[in-house]
Amino acid sequence: MTHGTTPMTPATLMGLSISLATGLYGLSFGALAVAAGLTVTQTVVLSAVMFTGGSQFAFVGVIATGGSPAAAVGAATMLYLRNAIYGAQMAVLLSPRGPWKFLAAHITIDESAGTASIQDTSSERHRGFWVAGIGVFLLWNLFTLAGALLGDTLGNPQTFGLDGAAVAAFLALLWPRLTQRPMRTVAYLAALGAIISIPYLPSGMPLLVAAAIAGTMGWRTAHIAHRAHTTHQETP
Repeated sequence: MTHGTTPMTPATLMGLSISLATGLYGLSFGALAVAAGLTVTQTVVLSAVMFTGGSQFAFVGVIATGGSPAAAVGAATMLYLRNAIYGAQMAVLLSPRGPWKFLAAHITIDESAGTASIQDTSSERHRGFWVAGIGVFLLWNLFTLAGALLGDTLGNPQTFGLDGAAVAAFLALLWPRLTQRPMRTVAYLAALGAIISIPYLPSGMPLLVAAAIAGTMGWRTAHIAHRAHTTHQETP
């Protein structure tokens, strides 16, 4: 019997899958943050409030090498800027209203933006964004706590390959869209920008260059499509 039940849509399944893969990587952050000198409480609060993996790792990386809190915040902020680019794109695609804007802003990360942007319908974009965003938030913070509590008993978290799992999950989002010429163009230009900037920028910054290129092109495409759709609706 299927009456009274809602089927799992592709966007929902995709969001749940990437939530698990990314959430598990929180084990690494929890363990590394404690090893860098943060308390379990500080680690959990940082993870919940900052909630963007690249920035969190940059923050604890600076702390671990003896850098000042100001330097750690600066490094984290530079990587966090890509979320602002995603936010502009998601504002056009999803148009969240009222208090939902604040929640949407907090869970706008690589995974939620990526899951939403590759869907073909508005309803699937919304499902993908919210399932991935909330799913990653819950599991990331749960596994961050677990990693912080387990600490040294985990050994080197990178030996488990959790960083590779997160990258593979995000690549799985990207790959199907590379069959379309516009998406291949965006991917090529973003990759080229990152490669060219590697010799000149600090570690982590080429990713920001790629995100800026891809996000700007994606936002422009979505904005043009949104305007065309609005004009079509207003035409008698």
